[in-house]
Amino acid sequence: MALHPIPGGLLIAIEGIDGAGKTTLARTLSDELTRNGATVSLSKEPTTGPWGMKMRNSAAEGRLTPDEELDLLIKDRKQHVEELIGPALARGEVVILDRYFPSNVAYQGAAGLPVDKVMEANAFAPRPDLLLLLDLPPAVGLSRIRARGDAPNLFETNDNLSRCREIFRSLDLAHTAVVDASAEADAVAVQAMQHVRAAIARKLAHG
Repeated sequence: MALHPIPGGLLIAIEGIDGAGKTTLARTLSDELTRNGATVSLSKEPTTGPWGMKMRNSAAEGRLTPDEELDLLIKDRKQHVEELIGPALARGEVVILDRYFPSNVAYQGAAGLPVDKVMEANAFAPRPDLLLLLDLPPAVGLSRIRARGDAPNLFETNDNLSRCREIFRSLDLAHTAVVDASAEADAVAVQAMQHVRAAIARKLAHG
C-alpha cells in the first residue's frame, strides 16, 4: 500500500469513551501509514492551545457548565481547523485525530445540552472521511484507566460514560465504522486498518 498525496487529504477521527484505546490506535495507525509512505499529521482534541488547555484543566479542577465547555471546545476546534487540520488536508496529508467533534456532541450532550445544538455549533468542522468508533462497556474503560495508574477524572463515571456511549452509538455520521474495542489492541488495529484502506480507496476513486 504505497501512498502518495491524496487529493483533498484524508481525515480520520478516532472516537469512543475514555479507556477505549483511542490514543494507542492513533499512534499505531500513524506509524503504519508513515511506513507506507503517507505524510501523517497526528493530533488530538482538546488541543494544547489556550482554549484546549482551559478545557483540559477543568477535568481535574472542576467541571464548567456545559455551555462554557461547548464555548471553549468550539474556539479550540476552530483554531485547530484553521492552523492544522485544514492546511494538512490541503497538502494531501492523512490527518488522524484522537477525539474530534463527535466527542463534543457525546460529552456535552451527556451533560445536558441538546445534541442538535452541539452538532449545529460544529457545522464548520470538516467531516471525517473515516470515523472509527471504538465501542466498549464503560466498566471496561474505567478498569483500563485504573490499570494504567490513573484516577478517573470528573468526566469518567460509569453513568456519564454510559450516556456518552449511547450518544456515540446514535450519531448518524457518514463513513462511521464501529470497532469492538474490548478486543486486544493488535486485533483492534487490524480491524481499523481494514477500514482505513477502504477509506483511502474510496477517496482516491472520487478524487
